[in-house]
Amino acid sequence: MSDPKNMRRVVIADDDADMRMLVEISARKAGLQLVAAATDGDEAWRAIETHRPDLIVLDVSMPGMSGLDVCRLIRSTPTLAHIPVLLLSAGVSGASREAGTQAGADDFMPKPFSPKMLTEKLITLSAGRTLSA
Repeated sequence: MSDPKNMRRVVIADDDADMRMLVEISARKAGLQLVAAATDGDEAWRAIETHRPDLIVLDVSMPGMSGLDVCRLIRSTPTLAHIPVLLLSAGVSGASREAGTQAGADDFMPKPFSPKMLTEKLITLSAGRTLSA
């Protein structure tokens, strides 16, 4: 097993407990250390500020601040702006993807998703690359 001090750290935010658990499992399979699992946008923002993770996974629709709001805050904060952000959304339209891009997300994944594909995206993003154009 990898030394936890050398593992890339991730913050996950989703208001759905089952979805959060699926993302956590995929993150662990991707070799990431989960430092916080938030249930809403406000909690996610506090966790991001506190933990300064290497990767962030946000659900678009959450109570409080949305994932888009949190993503915009990340991008407007110089000490956090470099962190890759993956948005998860039940909205699969081009408009949903465009809203994510405009908010500054590095990648976007529609729900429902394949846990294997999510793991692959997390590996790619944690290595500093994006999959989507």
